Amino acid sequence: MALTATLPATEPGTGGRGLPAPSNDALIEDTERLVYRQTSAGLMGHFLGMVVVALAYWKVAPPVVLRGWIIAFLVLWTLRFATLLAHDRAVMQGEDAPARWLRRWNTGALAGAALWSLGSMLLYDHGGWFQRTTLMLAIYSFAIGAVPYMASQPKLFLSCMGLYFLPMIGRTALHGGPDDVHLAGVWCLMALCTLVVGRGFHNVFGDMVSLRLHSEDLAQRLKGEMALAEAAQREAETANRAKTQFFAAASHDLRQPLHAMGLFAEALRQRCKDDDVVHLVNSINSSVDALEGLFSELLDITKIDTGAVEIEPEHFSMRDLFARIRLHFEPTAFEKGLMLGFRGEHHHAYADPVIVERILRNLVSNAIRYTEDGGVLVSCRRRGQALCLQVWDTGIGITEKEQGRIFDEFYQTHSGRPLEPHHRKGLGLGLAIVKRLADLMQSPLSLRSRVGHGTVFTLMIPVGRAPRLQPASTLSRPTLGITLDRRHVVVVEDEQAVLDGLQVLLKGWGATVSAFDSVPGVTAWAQQTTARPDLVIVDYRLPEQQTGIEAIRALRARFGKDLPVIMVTGSTMTGHEEEARQHNFHVLIKPVVPTKLRAMIAFKLGVRQG
Repeated sequence: MALTATLPATEPGTGGRGLPAPSNDALIEDTERLVYRQTSAGLMGHFLGMVVVALAYWKVAPPVVLRGWIIAFLVLWTLRFATLLAHDRAVMQGEDAPARWLRRWNTGALAGAALWSLGSMLLYDHGGWFQRTTLMLAIYSFAIGAVPYMASQPKLFLSCMGLYFLPMIGRTALHGGPDDVHLAGVWCLMALCTLVVGRGFHNVFGDMVSLRLHSEDLAQRLKGEMALAEAAQREAETANRAKTQFFAAASHDLRQPLHAMGLFAEALRQRCKDDDVVHLVNSINSSVDALEGLFSELLDITKIDTGAVEIEPEHFSMRDLFARIRLHFEPTAFEKGLMLGFRGEHHHAYADPVIVERILRNLVSNAIRYTEDGGVLVSCRRRGQALCLQVWDTGIGITEKEQGRIFDEFYQTHSGRPLEPHHRKGLGLGLAIVKRLADLMQSPLSLRSRVGHGTVFTLMIPVGRAPRLQPASTLSRPTLGITLDRRHVVVVEDEQAVLDGLQVLLKGWGATVSAFDSVPGVTAWAQQTTARPDLVIVDYRLPEQQTGIEAIRALRARFGKDLPVIMVTGSTMTGHEEEARQHNFHVLIKPVVPTKLRAMIAFKLGVRQG
């Protein structure tokens, strides 16, 4: 007899606690797992119950009846135990047939209940109150013990409870004693209580299955969402790498013509004595510098995002830092009729001076740009163990709504009115760079502003001490020209415009130039010539996937390891510092201002400018 039907859920279409009703397959699977988990304990209990009943009736029941019942019980018990072992082996082997194994268990359980029902009818009339009480307690114990793992199957549960209780109720009522009818009534109440408890267990079991399925569904959804999140993260990382590669490639390609333009402009300025032409050349150089600044902003954002910026804190003087900022921005402030003031130069800080200077430069540049009347004040004062750096302005101010977005990339404040053309200069990256650099140093950055009154930015950095060796200031020393008469310079550059510009500029300074556009070309020349060059200027990226490192090795293999080398590259993402240390050369990033190139050449050749 196959009994696997289930009671309906608490509400149609739903499980307990408002959960979706579990499917029949899920109920069968959980029921099969439940009953076989309890089978070993149940079989042991039935065996002990059989022993107790047999001992109680051993001397009072007919031997044939009692022994026949015991033999039938042992045969059934052995078959059920063999079924349990077979089920465990099937589970170990990964067999998935819960409905078949549940039918086998149900058949054994129903046969066991029928055997106890038969025993109650055969043995009840033999013996006295002790034997009957023992039989009643045994049967009632098995009925109650079957509730937790039979209640999930209503038909099986009702059938087994009927086999346990109905024969006992009938035999008790018909026994003929004065209290037997009352005892039969007690059996009826016990049967009713057992059925009520069984229904409660059935509902609890349904809730448990629903909760399990709901939890598995949530876990599956969470797994899916995590997979989507990981995929989105991978896409974001791929996009970030693509952005980095794009900026690196764009920077390299765009810096090349700017570098050549600067070289040609400087060569033109040296050859022409007309003041108007010199003024135009200076304007060209200013435009080149402005474009280079925009590229630098884009590359700064990318380098910060990729972790390429390292913080190197040291003790430094605010006086030197303020002096450099004053020298850079005073002409611009004067041109706009603004006052540029500094307070607190006597303090010393412990931070990365390059990062702090970059932050202040961006803040002062913004303050001057958005201020039409009044001035800009850069102040430094001590607050406990920290220095409070502030940049004050009397500019147009920032609305409260915009203050939350002012540090976003490509965002420029409007302050409730259209911006003047000179206010729209740049890409809106300056404050984004400031914020990221401040976060990189773990230095709090904040702002206060009132529209029409001005803005103050505040940066907190640790207090430092005066450095033991104060570097000599070179801010006011004028940059003079150098002569490269009788100096031989080798140039390796694959961009023809840059190569031509370098030749014109170096020859204008008096040098003899040997120019090449590839590693094989300069290598072949080195093997044939006996004239040792005084200096090598080499690009990093060269044709055929070769680099300037290979050109340096070829030249030094021919002319010695002490051959001075300057590496000029448009790539800012690779990080050439380690290679420069290993191969003993200096790096300049394109576009190189001619005065900076001239200073580097003078340093490498050990000559003073004059």
